[in-house]
Amino acid sequence: MPVREMTTADVGAVAELRVRAWQSAYRDLLPDAFLDAMSVEEDAARRRETFARTEGTVANLVTERADGTVTGWAAIGPDRPGGIHTHIRTQDEQGPGECAELYAIYVLPGLVGTGLGRALTAACLEWAAQRGFTRAVLWVIEGNTRARRFYERAGFAPDGTQETYDLDGRGTHVPIVRYARPLPLTGSGAA
Repeated sequence: MPVREMTTADVGAVAELRVRAWQSAYRDLLPDAFLDAMSVEEDAARRRETFARTEGTVANLVTERADGTVTGWAAIGPDRPGGIHTHIRTQDEQGPGECAELYAIYVLPGLVGTGLGRALTAACLEWAAQRGFTRAVLWVIEGNTRARRFYERAGFAPDGTQETYDLDGRGTHVPIVRYARPLPLTGSGAA
């Protein structure tokens, strides 16, 4: 399953994929009203802004069908030292660090379990290791047992850190758990 770097031309497809994946994966974990109100157009605007702001700092990777349809997306970059509530740092804000954060990984709902997630995860971890990161972390909704099993099979384990994520800025709090794993040393250490 080939993985390639995302381009600005992929933003709309990634937003569509992300919204549909949230609506499928989180249906029993998040309020229906929140999921039903998700907008592909609003998500695309946020993706465009984040993609432009973090270019060179964050790897945005996609998988696609032979016809060019985006089937999966993942993003990894420097960890947010203040936790999930802080923004992703730009290259100018980036200081020395050994920890990468897997910000997101989604595949089309009908393709869960086909290996796309594994391919994206492997590519993200390879990207981080090649840049000298020695550890990777991610955040997962506490009750998302399917995702937690997926991450555990990829070598991640809970590190004891928990937070409550304010989902909508209006007090809808969701418990999240941080997972971590070491990354192999590649010897390059190149930034």
